[in-house]
Amino acid sequence: MKKDKTHLSIRMNTDLHDRFRFVAGAEGRTMSGQILYLIQKCVRDFEKEHGPIQTEDLKD
Repeated sequence: MKKDKTHLSIRMNTDLHDRFRFVAGAEGRTMSGQILYLIQKCVRDFEKEHGPIQTEDLKD
């Protein structure tokens, strides 16, 4: 059974954390929501330039 969600943890310094929290709030998102938005945008931009990422490309 394939999981539909997974977990990602990152480390950053306190100043960057506080600034990112400010940006996320200004955009009306939680920090997690802002990170997810940025990741989705990155994937969309990549696929726009290089074409869709195929399922077979995702295998380890």
